[in-house]
Amino acid sequence: MVRAYGLISVEPGKSSEIFKKVEDLDGVETVEAVAGPYDIVTQIEVDSLEKLTSTIFGKIRGIEGVTSTTTLIVVGLE
Repeated sequence: MVRAYGLISVEPGKSSEIFKKVEDLDGVETVEAVAGPYDIVTQIEVDSLEKLTSTIFGKIRGIEGVTSTTTLIVVGLE
């Protein structure tokens, strides 16, 4: 299982629309609207790194109004 946080910046006035679209994507566990340098933070859990790449680059970045993303992949420290 691969878990990551997606930090999403969007065009002004598009947050609500994009929030709903991201919320419906497979693998997206949580979506939060936030204040600061990003507009939306999402937690994603998928089976592989390839699926994570597809979700971020193919699906999220493909939504009209998304201006940029930053991906934080969770690593286990023991």
